[in-house]
Amino acid sequence: MNVFLQKISAAHDLNLLEARPLSGGDINEVFLLKSTSQNYVVKINKADRFPGMFKVEAKGLQLLNLTCSFKIPQVIVYGTIENSSYLLLEYIPTGSPSQNFWDVFGENLVKLHKTTQQNFGLDHNNYIGSLVQYNTLESSASEFYINQRLEPQFKLAHDQGFQFSGLDAFFRNITEIIPNESPSLVHGDLWSGNYLVSSQGEPVLIDPAVAFAPREMDLAMMRLFGGFSSETFLVYNQIFPLPQDWEERIPLWQLYYILVHLNLFGSGYLSQTKSIISQFS
Repeated sequence: MNVFLQKISAAHDLNLLEARPLSGGDINEVFLLKSTSQNYVVKINKADRFPGMFKVEAKGLQLLNLTCSFKIPQVIVYGTIENSSYLLLEYIPTGSPSQNFWDVFGENLVKLHKTTQQNFGLDHNNYIGSLVQYNTLESSASEFYINQRLEPQFKLAHDQGFQFSGLDAFFRNITEIIPNESPSLVHGDLWSGNYLVSSQGEPVLIDPAVAFAPREMDLAMMRLFGGFSSETFLVYNQIFPLPQDWEERIPLWQLYYILVHLNLFGSGYLSQTKSIISQFS
């Protein structure tokens, strides 16, 4: 068994019986831990590469859990041993979707998005993938999206040699386009790889990048790579109607996530980035 897993087990008296790897993406190693009392999921990475990543992920999961919307894995503990960080979570067995799974998903997303506060942002920064996500408080949706989401990603892309023209005009235009709604608590990285189906057939959210942000961002991310039923969007819009022309704004919100992919994975996302800038300029 992995020596580091044994150290985690000893530190928290887990009485570990077995460990096996789970798929964890490019950033973390992920393991299922079977103990004499219960099963856990543990995520591991290098503490110096991603400082505080698991602390803010734990905060995000706890914030989502407080909304009483989706089922969220319980945070057991996070910490650092030597130069490795870990996050120990409740293990939620998976199953098949219930007959009304997508209706429930839409209803739960409404509950999540109706959680609000005065300003956009959060009291701490967190991560989107392996990149720092900035959450300085802003008073309007457009200021938040431009200052805390787009500009840091454009700067990072510029530092990597990507060039963009007409951003000043683009920012002026989208300031007029973005609806002036109240902030919503969003998952922040809501693609199909970040939800599970529990053994009871209910939706479970994992791997958040939370903030109080424009709620259309979650819906746009759900549309970016697919994997969500159209029924969810219909149910959502019936309960919590979206501002006029919301579907026309989907590419605008997707720009943030495409920029993240540009910065993580390279020029394959450059033409899509420039196309959206042109569309809204």
